[in-house]
Amino acid sequence: MSKKEKLSIIIPCYNEQEMIDLCHKSVCAVIDPLTDFDAEIVYINDGSKDNTYEKLLEIQKKDKRAIIINLSRNFGKEAAMTAGINNAQGDAVIILDADLQDPPDLIPELIKLWKENDADVVYGQRVKREGETWLKKLTARFFYKLMSYISSTEIPLNTGDFRLMNRRAVDALNQLKERHRFLKGMFAWVGYKQIPLEYNRAPRAAGNTKWNYFKLLDFALEGITGFSIIPLRIASFCGFLISLFAFAFGGFIILKTIFLGTDMPGYASLMVMITFLSGIQLLCIGILGEYIGRIFGETKNRPLYFIENIHGR
Repeated sequence: MSKKEKLSIIIPCYNEQEMIDLCHKSVCAVIDPLTDFDAEIVYINDGSKDNTYEKLLEIQKKDKRAIIINLSRNFGKEAAMTAGINNAQGDAVIILDADLQDPPDLIPELIKLWKENDADVVYGQRVKREGETWLKKLTARFFYKLMSYISSTEIPLNTGDFRLMNRRAVDALNQLKERHRFLKGMFAWVGYKQIPLEYNRAPRAAGNTKWNYFKLLDFALEGITGFSIIPLRIASFCGFLISLFAFAFGGFIILKTIFLGTDMPGYASLMVMITFLSGIQLLCIGILGEYIGRIFGETKNRPLYFIENIHGR
């Protein structure tokens, strides 16, 4: 008999006590018929403050396929997913959200596309995003469009973390050690053969999203500063243009004073120019500060996460 391939399903969890039982049942209903695979379900408890961890321990006692990785505190979703990817042992690794917005029913389709196309990565591409506000949809669309223009890495539009990666892609991803992680970009940066699976994203089955607009903005800045230096070049270009204009305008004032002997009245216009230039300077300093902050974070070389304990392995 040929040895079965191993399938790892990674599910990061943060305050998901309302969802975790339903999530496990839904995943089990899908993987139970997959007799060609030995499956493990790797749950990462990312410092939950509710009863998520206790519920995960109950699940692990009943189902030995469940592996519980309990982080020492809340490190954020990107670090939690990295912990799962680092510890997954499967020949194929699938990342899934505990809120079931990315339906587990699509797992067989991911596997089918992987096998039929000999792909390294099969990523979920959202056609519709149910249960999200028009503002979130609009800002998400703008962000992905912006990233496609400013990044040298081609990041597919309307993609999330829901995807299947084979062992080669996982091993490559595990070699990327940066501390400021934008995994959507890192998945694409690794390369290899990647194909999409289009699907409609469902609303949350229960509970509330953990992502507010401030966290989404911070996440977007991580992506922009991690995969493009275009903002720095824009700041340099703006500085060059404003300096050129200031030099020309200064020459105009000098020549007019010499030949016409008149000064240049206009307190209001002067204040507008000073305010405008000050704003541009602060904006450029802020852009520079974002990149310096990334450098500061990388040079500290801290671990991405600490594991308090692991159950089931």
